[in-house]
Amino acid sequence: MAPWRSPYLLWRIETYTGVKMTQIGFLEFWEFVWRERVNLWRFLRWTGEMERYVHPKPKGS
Repeated sequence: MAPWRSPYLLWRIETYTGVKMTQIGFLEFWEFVWRERVNLWRFLRWTGEMERYVHPKPKGS
């Protein structure tokens, strides 16, 4: 697994930070993840909430 090679993730980082995709390597990727870890966790929690809202568990489960 090499998320720093994902064109989608690189594009998202580029649009978020303004750093060009071609300038983002292993270190830049992990520096971004570390620097934005609080916001990334907040986003993941929010997506989990939305998933539970869209697909609620049946009553009695």
